[in-house]
Amino acid sequence: METILLLVAAEEDGGLGKPALEAATAARELAARLEGAKLLAGIFGAQAGRAGAALAGAGFGEALLVEHESLARARFATDAAACQALVAASGASLVLAPATSRLQRVLAAVSARCRGAVDTHATALGAESGAVHATRWFYRQRMVGRVSRERRPWFLSLEPGVFAPHAASGDLVSRPVPAPLPESRTRVEGLRSPSSGAQTIRPDAPLLFVAGAGWCKKQADGLAHVSEAERLILGFLGKSGASLGGSKSVVDQKGEGGALSFLTHLNQVGQTGSTPRHAKGLATCCHGEEPHTVGWRFVSGRRAVNLDANCGWAQGKADVLYVADAFKVMARVNELLAG
Repeated sequence: METILLLVAAEEDGGLGKPALEAATAARELAARLEGAKLLAGIFGAQAGRAGAALAGAGFGEALLVEHESLARARFATDAAACQALVAASGASLVLAPATSRLQRVLAAVSARCRGAVDTHATALGAESGAVHATRWFYRQRMVGRVSRERRPWFLSLEPGVFAPHAASGDLVSRPVPAPLPESRTRVEGLRSPSSGAQTIRPDAPLLFVAGAGWCKKQADGLAHVSEAERLILGFLGKSGASLGGSKSVVDQKGEGGALSFLTHLNQVGQTGSTPRHAKGLATCCHGEEPHTVGWRFVSGRRAVNLDANCGWAQGKADVLYVADAFKVMARVNELLAG
């Protein structure tokens, strides 16, 4: 009989982030497939008690809490100690956690301390004849594989954006767990974040806007219009709330000069970049070659703007290809959005 522990970190406001609520749904669905499975929640943070309310109604027997002021911000030493205490107190054989930066940082270490096994970025969970298996992508989303392990405890991090987030209802019994947290030698003095206007990566946006290297190349008049390209792209992002992506070609131009100033390798989409999960995507000045379009695997509605009618997007990689000048198209789109 499996004992499943959902391991999550409380946010600073005492709530739980969307990836944690998605992981709660995954844990509940997996427990339903395993006869006699026991489902527990493990929450750590400065306001772990308040966060437990967000998991009510998900089928958890109880919520185990490690609450301490030093857990308000992510820190490896304290987070790892808190997670280890929760796993030990629960006696879990399966530990599920959202694949957030905070938990990804400590999950392998906690697994080693508990003498378990760990796999990351799972996109599906299942069970056959009582044996649990996880599905994940390999080789930059080119191959999908199924993983199953006999070693316990088995730690699994779950990719965000795959499961539906849990909606709380009712109450959840909680129990504090003692955890010997190490003395910290670091101090968080504050956070510095970009303004909303400068933020171009928006994982929850319904639309992904991808800029290709064509924006920085010479146009019909023989000149490059990088400043105009920046104005059109930023204008569209501001009006539409879309998330910005880029091909490898355009982000590599950053070190060569003459590139779009707001693009970095964090915006890169494709085989050596990210694999976003937006509902729709619009590619501009991008040829749609395979190393890039592999990053569009989870984008269902695809459209592209390119002057080349025989580009990669025309080879079945886009639902609609507009053979047009992206500068003129985006200028007109911005006009319509402004009106």
